[in-house]
Amino acid sequence: MYKAPRGTTDILPGEQAYWAHVQQRAAEVCLLYGYERIDTPAFEDYGLFARTDAEGTDLVEKEMYIFEDRGGQKLALRAENTAPVCRAYVEHGLFNLSQPVRLYYIGPTFRYERPQAGRYRQHHQFGCEALGDASPILDVEVIELAIRFLESLGLTRLSVLLNSIGCRECQPAYVEVLQQYYQAFSADVCSDCRVRMVRNPLRLLDCKQSACKRIVDAAPHISDYLCPECKDHFREVQEQLKVLGIPFALNHTLVRGLDYYTRTVFEILPQRQGSQSAIVGGGRYDGLIEQIGGKPTPAVGFAMGLERVILNIKEQGLDVPVPPGPRVYIAHVGTPARQTAVSLARRLRGAGIGVLASTGTKSFKAQLRQANSLGVTYTIILGDNEVEARTAVVRDMARNEQSTLPQDELVEHLGRPVDCSPDSASS
Repeated sequence: MYKAPRGTTDILPGEQAYWAHVQQRAAEVCLLYGYERIDTPAFEDYGLFARTDAEGTDLVEKEMYIFEDRGGQKLALRAENTAPVCRAYVEHGLFNLSQPVRLYYIGPTFRYERPQAGRYRQHHQFGCEALGDASPILDVEVIELAIRFLESLGLTRLSVLLNSIGCRECQPAYVEVLQQYYQAFSADVCSDCRVRMVRNPLRLLDCKQSACKRIVDAAPHISDYLCPECKDHFREVQEQLKVLGIPFALNHTLVRGLDYYTRTVFEILPQRQGSQSAIVGGGRYDGLIEQIGGKPTPAVGFAMGLERVILNIKEQGLDVPVPPGPRVYIAHVGTPARQTAVSLARRLRGAGIGVLASTGTKSFKAQLRQANSLGVTYTIILGDNEVEARTAVVRDMARNEQSTLPQDELVEHLGRPVDCSPDSASS
């Protein structure tokens, strides 16, 4: 018997209300801030990810799904969304538009990692990218947008963790100090950190292994090595967050998991605690577009896993609007009535009224039981007499009352049509 691959999950009909609600809220909040939607392919040239995230990181060495197509091109399933958005920015000349270009995305990403609550090998991300502006005001804007989105879902008591990891001018001096500090612990750190000490020193601060945590906590702070420009940038980010009344905490070990970040990095955590509790991560990546062949372009953004967002909605017991289902069930007895039921269902649907018509050869009692279990507002009953007279028996399920009406008057009697627009579920 086949099953979904490990680390993937089916989003069943009973879960769709959560997904529709979350995605609708994301679109609404992005509209408030002037962010427009972009969708990139589910797979990209492998080099796009390998070039923008230095070798030695978990993403490149352990987590990417890599394959060759029939033409021999090395490709990778989309492991994260920022690099593809930057590729599209360069490829389609979006740098010629008024800057910054504000974009958002919602779509699946693929990483081969250990499945756990709220994290899958195929998971879905919502994120925003603002490209073409170096202002710290933009850093604050994306943080505020992420918080506003989460609060629009009812999530509260959010914590913002903040750090600056400097730029290409000031990072090298700090990396040298960090490597010197770790030399005394080379025998104590985990095997991954022994590799990071040589190939990717900043990632030492991101290690979650218990053996390394004490060493990480006592490591030198990168804030002591920032250049004047990075210090000014970080100070203004903090000042603007205070102006907006957004509380935050500085965390000198926060570096994020991808190598293209510069200056501001941040995470947002809900009230649930734990090493995997962050639901938003992001920051500035001023050198990324240049790495993939574009002109030097400052940029900042964030991403969050929707599975983890929905998990938090459920854990906090928050309600989501349920999209309306069909309001009418048509029960019928006899072949002529079944044929009339098909035609009548088509006519009602054409008027925007959701209808379920009985199929198969269920008994009349079984049809009524089904109508009751579906929670419809009305049940229409057709038999030989109704077919001949072109009428229908309409039963109000809540009142347990029924009346006979001409079929031509059913649309008017059944009331307001179902609103099938994309945002009807949140109204």
